[in-house]
Amino acid sequence: MFKLSLISLATSVSIGHAEFLHPSRSTQNLFTTYPNIDACVGLPVQYSCENTTILTNSCCNVVQGGLVLQTQYWNTYTGLESQGQLLPQGSWGIHGLWPDNCDSSYDQYCDLSRQYDPAPSPSTLPDGTVVPPYQGPSVRTFIQDFGRYDLLKYMDTYWVNQGAPNEDFWAHEFSKHATCTSTFDVACYEPGYQEHKEVVNFYETVTKVFQMYPTYNILAATGIVPSNTTTYTLSQITNALYSQTGAVPYLGCFGSSGTILDEVWYFHHVLGTEQYGHFKTLNSTTPSSCAETGIWYYERTPTSERVVSY
Repeated sequence: MFKLSLISLATSVSIGHAEFLHPSRSTQNLFTTYPNIDACVGLPVQYSCENTTILTNSCCNVVQGGLVLQTQYWNTYTGLESQGQLLPQGSWGIHGLWPDNCDSSYDQYCDLSRQYDPAPSPSTLPDGTVVPPYQGPSVRTFIQDFGRYDLLKYMDTYWVNQGAPNEDFWAHEFSKHATCTSTFDVACYEPGYQEHKEVVNFYETVTKVFQMYPTYNILAATGIVPSNTTTYTLSQITNALYSQTGAVPYLGCFGSSGTILDEVWYFHHVLGTEQYGHFKTLNSTTPSSCAETGIWYYERTPTSERVVSY
C-alpha cells in the first residue's frame, strides 16, 4: 500500500461550540451537519468487513471502504511558519481517515463531482481517468458557511499542512478518501441536503477519531520522547502503542534505511456509520517501513510549534 506521507502541494470526545465560536455567530446560527440515519434503526448491527449477510443500506454501514485507517504524522516544520502555520506542541498531527477495502486495496477520488483538491495526487487514476485540479472556493469557506468556526480552529491547530495552506491538505483528504466512503455519500444526507454538508461532517468525524489516539502522550508516558540524540527500536514504539490500543499499528519511517519516524496508522472495522459508529481496533495489515533499530523520533524546530490546549 502506498499513501502520501504528507501533503506538500504546490497550490469518543466532542468540541464545545461556545468556546470557539466566531464572534459574529451564535449557536442558533449553526447548521446541522449530521446524516439521516433514521432508516438504520432496526437493521442488523455488524462490523464492516465482518458481515455474514449482505449490507443493503450503504448509508447505515461502511460498505465501501470498510477497513478504516486513522492516520497521523510527525513533521518537524511546516515551511509556512512566517504565516503563522505552526505545529501543535505535544501532539502528533492529523493526516486523515482512510477507507481501505476489506482486502487492503483502496480506491481514490471516487466522485469527481465532489473533487475540491487544487493539486490532485495522483492526477491520473490507474484506469486512466484524469482528476482535474479544483479552482473554486476553498473548503475553508464550506466550514465557515456552516458556522463551524470551532471546528475550523481545531483543524488549523491539529491538521497542519507542510509547504502549502492547511485547506489544501483538508481538500485533498476529503476528495481522495471521503468520496470513497459510503456513509459520506450525498444520498445519506437526504432529505434536506445542503451543499457541502457531508464535507463538514467528514471533517468533524476525522477530528473525533483523531482524539481517540493521543500518540504523543502514549509514547511520552513510556519514556519515548522526541530526541536528536537518542534512537529507539521498532519494538519499543510498537509495544508502547499496543499497550494502550490493543492492536499493532503501522509505523512509517523514511530515509534510505527507514530510520526517521514520521507516520502512524491505526486500523479498524466499524460498526454502524463512520460518523457515529463503534471503531474496533485491528492489527495493521501493512508491514512497517521502519528499521528494527536506530529509529529517530526527531525533535521539532522550536519556532515551528505553538502551545495548544486540550
